[in-house]
Amino acid sequence: MKYRSVFDIIGPVMIGPSSSHTAGAARIGRVARSLFGREPKWAAVSFYGSFAKTYRGHGTDVAIIGGILDFDTFDERIKTSLQLADAAGMKVTFTEEDAVMDHPNTARVIIGDDQGQLELVGISIGGGKIEITELNGFLLQLSGNHPAILVMHNDRYGAIAGVANVLAKHAINIGHMNVSRKEKGQLALMTIEVDQNIDTEVIEELKTLPNILQVTKIAE
Repeated sequence: MKYRSVFDIIGPVMIGPSSSHTAGAARIGRVARSLFGREPKWAAVSFYGSFAKTYRGHGTDVAIIGGILDFDTFDERIKTSLQLADAAGMKVTFTEEDAVMDHPNTARVIIGDDQGQLELVGISIGGGKIEITELNGFLLQLSGNHPAILVMHNDRYGAIAGVANVLAKHAINIGHMNVSRKEKGQLALMTIEVDQNIDTEVIEELKTLPNILQVTKIAE
């Protein structure tokens, strides 16, 4: 594995004790919050593998709820996130799962309110780095370490090219792109990581393209 900086090895500035169990968990929760777009009324978190065995002692529970409350890894409020969530009227539940996952530090997060819900699966790969591997049943690869857009679209010819052309027109470079679909010709999800934050006007332009149903951005 190649590291770009010392922070890839020692992890980010964070509330301890563990970059993988605490900072990584906070980032998983915060990506869920970013994609949901608002503070949820409830959160159901399932822990697998090492997360399930050690989440209380390593602060994984307070970290992931801190992320859902939109706290960064270094935010002191993470320590009291469970109390803050309760004070905000957010119902929180944790489940220790026995299923064996591909990675030992895996969490499934389901958040929602009266308007809808979101479900994602995230893994903490060490040093505070994460990968989101599933979103609402779609398989994907999202690091959470770069600005990104998620584009829900009809699985039709030209949809991907249309999005790529808009990004090229605005001189936005694509660092990584993944497309997932459940069935041919039905709904599909583009996950695009880019090199810079995307302006709202670009997002609005993407929404006007044929067969594009929803566009969500994740800032760095």
